[in-house]
Amino acid sequence: MAGKANSIKLLSFDTPQMRAFHLTWVAFFVCFFAWFACAPLMPVIKGEFHLSVAQIADINIAAVAITILVRLLVGPLCDRFGPRKTYTGLLALGALPVLGVALAQSYESFLLFRLGIGAVGASFVITQYHTSVMFGPKVVGTANAAAAGWGNSGGGAAQALMPLLMGAVVMAGVSETMGWRVALLVPGVLMLIMAVVYWKFTQDCPEGNFADLRGAGIPFEAGGKGGWASFREACRNYRAWLLFVTYGACFGIELFVHNIAATYYVDHFKLSLGAAGMAAGSFGLLALFARALGGWLSDRAANRGDLNSRVTLLFVLMVGEGLGLLWFSSTTSAALAITAMLAFGLCTHMACGATYALVPFVSRKALGGVAGIVGAGGNVGAVLAGFLMKGSGDVRQTFMILGGLVLASAVCAIGVRFKSAVVETPAPAAA
Repeated sequence: MAGKANSIKLLSFDTPQMRAFHLTWVAFFVCFFAWFACAPLMPVIKGEFHLSVAQIADINIAAVAITILVRLLVGPLCDRFGPRKTYTGLLALGALPVLGVALAQSYESFLLFRLGIGAVGASFVITQYHTSVMFGPKVVGTANAAAAGWGNSGGGAAQALMPLLMGAVVMAGVSETMGWRVALLVPGVLMLIMAVVYWKFTQDCPEGNFADLRGAGIPFEAGGKGGWASFREACRNYRAWLLFVTYGACFGIELFVHNIAATYYVDHFKLSLGAAGMAAGSFGLLALFARALGGWLSDRAANRGDLNSRVTLLFVLMVGEGLGLLWFSSTTSAALAITAMLAFGLCTHMACGATYALVPFVSRKALGGVAGIVGAGGNVGAVLAGFLMKGSGDVRQTFMILGGLVLASAVCAIGVRFKSAVVETPAPAAA
């Protein structure tokens, strides 16, 4: 697509590329904040609804399961309707279960709303799509990783801030039973506000909105069809499925840690709710720089070598993640656990950035489809990790097994290697 930006000017809001960059990571931040707002409050919610370990596992699975389907859907929807309409719709509709969870009166109703909240996790695919169509090959890895990383930090912010927000509400005289409900209204309202902002201040691509370009008779979609044609094309590309696995092994672990970390620190190391939230939040806040660092290193490696240099970097990061998980699973003190979590978390976030630095180069005809498939892989990984924890009944053992599985899945990263990788030609969302 003509007009893609070949540089990132962080302090600029004058161009459609930079407006899309900033608003898409802010929208993603709000969505992730809403997605994980319940997690740090689970020790309180667990007590109110008298939840068992199996029921908590089911809630964690529900939080990420529906996202698999929605991520597969929003990729082709971006190809067909454009990221502006798709993101606005997701923000507006996703706010409903976020607000509704405050009304839950039983395990069953809480589980249902938690399942609905999982849909907002598909915001990631739209974020990556929008930055991919706005930025050129020299900086697309950095743009994708920075937008996703800063947005991802919404999960860490939720871990750290939601217990404080609930505490402030309780200090104002509200009961603890009502306090967590009031606190959970905040992210839902933020999503509604962001839906209006995104609709008003962004456009689909550098030339304008997809609907306007179609109305003017200007051809712009790669392959001429988009939508489900994009999805079918992506399904035939084996590299998309290899990255599906690698993303499940990095982002899936990230989601699993977000959902279980606070409760893990309370149950195993006897930390207070606030201290556990801060410890768990530190993992999510790594996304402020670590995912962007992974994308930046991928761009630098490709500029000095070739496209396969991106593949090698991803392999190395996944090996580091797997080894870090094995260390984390063997720690016996809170201080060592936090240190190990930050170590493997750094590799995890960087691997996520390195994965999506490869996505724009997988298929010229199916950017949305590939982005959706790879994004769904992250949630499949989280769901499988949830079932693993439910089956083992032991969080430490679960982390140890996951470390081994991450090391094994690193082989898939090597399988992505390109036969001819001297010159990078990213997949355009338009032509």
